[in-house]
Amino acid sequence: MKRITFIVTSLLITVAVAGQQTAEKKLPANLEELTSPQFVKAVELSKGVCVIPMGIIEKHATQLPLGSDLYEARAAVESAVTKEYAVVFPPYYFGQIFEARHQPGTIAYSNDLIWQMLQETCEELARNGLKKIILFSGHGGNASFVHFFCQSQLASARDYIVVLFEPGNDAVKDKEIQSLKKAKNDGHAGEEETSMIYYLRPDLVDLQALGAESGADQDRLAMMKNGYVGIWWYAKYPNHYCGDLAQPNKRLGELLIEKDADQLAGLIRYLKDNNEIERLQNEFYNRAENPLKMK
Repeated sequence: MKRITFIVTSLLITVAVAGQQTAEKKLPANLEELTSPQFVKAVELSKGVCVIPMGIIEKHATQLPLGSDLYEARAAVESAVTKEYAVVFPPYYFGQIFEARHQPGTIAYSNDLIWQMLQETCEELARNGLKKIILFSGHGGNASFVHFFCQSQLASARDYIVVLFEPGNDAVKDKEIQSLKKAKNDGHAGEEETSMIYYLRPDLVDLQALGAESGADQDRLAMMKNGYVGIWWYAKYPNHYCGDLAQPNKRLGELLIEKDADQLAGLIRYLKDNNEIERLQNEFYNRAENPLKMK
């Protein structure tokens, strides 16, 4: 009898898990594709986790589209949520890009606007039940902005958390990635980034325009020591291109996208099953209200 009960229980669990997986596959992850009733179910299935893939509109050397960061970030996030369901925010291109204002096509919004857009986006997501928000920045120029934004969430009490995805090492994929790389100098719009777009949208890569401008480091502030200035990037790469790429590699692009997707799926999984960030954040807010009364 015990054996039969165990088998029946196991079957019921298997059916329940399979049913949930099927429901997740049928339910869109992209917020803009959900109906209002579906959205309610999406909040439930995601356990309140939403990812904002952040890109930018800027020059990417002479061979890549202005929205390259949008394509790359969204592809990694959309792949991640097939592994671990979460809601994906629509294309988001409001970020810090003042260093490329001298290049055609760059859209550089003001400090106030990019801050308020992100703050109010998070608040609106939280109001709708998505209280675990992951920022996935596909734009290097956002680094200081998004770190400060996350830190600023401690300024006053929130009923949601904001987590910045930060990629790490992958012993298996990193080995193959390094074996495929050919460029000696590789940064913005370089070998990796061009390979990602070549993998995702080869029709948007102008192979004839590769190397039309120099991506070498001009190091025009080499004489200045122990100082930081906002013009540092322009001083090094006035063409808004860092690299010496000869040809992109689709397999390299695929590996780079899937490496981020795998690690992001792990972060989503952690946030769905763990509330320690919320607990610590609330503890902090309570102590910050009256630090002298706390032990």
